[in-house]
Amino acid sequence: MRLPLRLFLLSLAFIELGAQEHPVPRLAVIITVDQMRADYLGRFAPYFGEGGFKRLLTTGADFQNCHYRHAVTKTAPGHATIGSGVHADVHGIIGNEWLDRTSFLQGNAVEDAASPLVGLVRSLTRYPNATMAAKAGRSPRNFLGVTVGDQLKARYGADAKVFGVADKDRSAILPVGRKADGAYWTEEGIFVTSTFYRPELPDWVKDFNAHHNAASHYGDIWDRLLPASVYEAVQGPDDAPGEEVSSGLTATFPKRVASKSGRPDGEFYGAFDRTPWNNEMVAAMAQQLIGAERLGQDDIPDLLAVGFSQPDSMGHAYGPDSHEAFDSYLRLDRTLAAFFGFLDAQIGPGRWVAVLTADHGVARLPERVQTETGQANAAGRIAARDLDLWVNQALDQAFGPLPAALFWTYRDNSSYHLNPRALAAKELSPDRVAAELSAALVRHPMVGAAYTRSQLTMNGPLDAMGEMVRRSFNPARSADVLFVEKYNFQMRAAGTTHGTPHDYDTHVPQVWFGAGVKPGVHPEPVAVEDIAPTLAALLGVELPPEARGRRLF
Repeated sequence: MRLPLRLFLLSLAFIELGAQEHPVPRLAVIITVDQMRADYLGRFAPYFGEGGFKRLLTTGADFQNCHYRHAVTKTAPGHATIGSGVHADVHGIIGNEWLDRTSFLQGNAVEDAASPLVGLVRSLTRYPNATMAAKAGRSPRNFLGVTVGDQLKARYGADAKVFGVADKDRSAILPVGRKADGAYWTEEGIFVTSTFYRPELPDWVKDFNAHHNAASHYGDIWDRLLPASVYEAVQGPDDAPGEEVSSGLTATFPKRVASKSGRPDGEFYGAFDRTPWNNEMVAAMAQQLIGAERLGQDDIPDLLAVGFSQPDSMGHAYGPDSHEAFDSYLRLDRTLAAFFGFLDAQIGPGRWVAVLTADHGVARLPERVQTETGQANAAGRIAARDLDLWVNQALDQAFGPLPAALFWTYRDNSSYHLNPRALAAKELSPDRVAAELSAALVRHPMVGAAYTRSQLTMNGPLDAMGEMVRRSFNPARSADVLFVEKYNFQMRAAGTTHGTPHDYDTHVPQVWFGAGVKPGVHPEPVAVEDIAPTLAALLGVELPPEARGRRLF
């Protein structure tokens, strides 16, 4: 063999060795903590153990300045973006639920009447509204994007396994995409799936439900792990104005998880969803799935998305400055430590990779902000009915009152659809009425900005907030006018919420750990849509098409 050819082949060998310096992990795990603000990692850090959050932070890559770049920071859009690297303008998941633009009936992000639930033995007739009643069917059919899981299946077919596990249906379904082998979530305190994935629950899930279910915690007491004085020093008082008292739970610790009926029912399951035992059940289910489906047991990479939804249910009620929030994260820290230890034992250290993130953050209780600032106008609550009255009166004044039994708008979360019948009755163009509606909204003392369909579909640039709203806007599904509440203002009567482009809703963790990850702290700005390209690179698969993020390492 000639020397140049031998040198060429030798150089190829060295290139191949370099490419294999970080072997493809056998299992990748996306861990999404619902409603986890990025600042929790610093605030609660002194009280974490060694194997959970602290292990991630000290031996992983911590991207501390991670934000969502879309405006509607809610659970379903967040999970869809995490898995695909695109926003609602592409993946179509504009909210947790939305009004159909033709019928104006509300539907769920993962609603699918053609895919009935599997594993739920009782009917859900106790749910009075359309969104909940639609739980008779669930699938990813409304999701228009492509996920890393989809790309993994496209490359390896059945040899690569892709699953989602969470308390919420949308958290289990959306991050893994349309080609996943399965998704499991809880209804009535047990894990279920739908016929989109399989006709019946596998035996291992039935066995899990028999031994690990919410009902086994009926009557249990949730109390603090540490002395109350520690919680008061970190978070302030336990009983705070503005907290939501519901589901039979008291506003302060300790909390007995039960119901007025004396048996597990809707009130009990609502209370259970707020307790850390919910996270423990999800983690146990994830471990059971890894073993039963043999994830990470060969050289073909697998993907598992795990969604911890309890911090969201708890956070809505008590807020980020509560004793409940602090205790939930202390307990989740222990749950993660046990889960990581299981992955080490089952898959092997250095053979799995995980990314920790959140689907959105959360606002503080308005009453807490008012107390700390001493200013009543620093935060507040918007009564949705009053806002509806405000805009409809403005349209009456601009165009004259409508005939009896007609109305101008349908409100859909933080947006308004125009009523076609009203436009026809007044012979008005949608653009003209939308412009007047938008102007009326920004005159409201608690509304910060509003954008019309015409503005969001035009090619010209918008201000920074408008560009975030544009990424959340899907022409086929979104309303005619979208608005943003002012900073620290929200449309919720008690507790707190999220869903805005403000930093308390967009700033979330992004911490990587495991195979192919170099430890370090990264203060530079990154985005949640960077997760999918980075994960695709680690797994050695094609980037999801239209993904807008960048590979971080």
